[in-house]
Amino acid sequence: MKKLVVLAMVFLVVLAMSVAAKKDTCTTIQSGELVNSLNETITTGYNDFGYNYQAHLYNGDYGYPGWQLVMKWSDSWLSNKDCNNDGELDRHLGYTTYIGSGAWLTNHWMNEYVNVDNVTCYYDEFIKIVAVPFNSSVINNTWYDVEGVRIGAVIWGQFAIIQENIYDSCGTTSEMHERMPGLGNW
Repeated sequence: MKKLVVLAMVFLVVLAMSVAAKKDTCTTIQSGELVNSLNETITTGYNDFGYNYQAHLYNGDYGYPGWQLVMKWSDSWLSNKDCNNDGELDRHLGYTTYIGSGAWLTNHWMNEYVNVDNVTCYYDEFIKIVAVPFNSSVINNTWYDVEGVRIGAVIWGQFAIIQENIYDSCGTTSEMHERMPGLGNW
């Protein structure tokens, strides 16, 4: 019986060492070995475009004059490591697609503009997007889970919009669509 207990303990130690060794095979941003889509080395902190890959943040221009965008994302959306050794940050953490990965992203963009009455208006939009769970289906451009519960509108194929808040101080657009509370539901 003692031999069996000792053997089980040795097996558990070897298994733990194997798992630890596997975790150590991931390349981090701090290594200086990872590159972005422009083949530039990724570093910690914000880059010239406004991305902070280590912190899962973007804070910069939305692409139009005066528009500001803040994005936040989960590790399964875009990791800050390379564990599959392709030299790039990992996406959907070991899943073949985003479906079922638990990935999420938030976008918050804002701008000030002057309307036709020469009034300065403030526009603010916030959106939560999640990867849909396995066995979800689309009906009329809306994702539903396997039990028929509405997830949200289809966006980018594998994702659903679960919340969208739009505010315009001049009233041109003002709506709030709370689809599903929180990011962890899917």
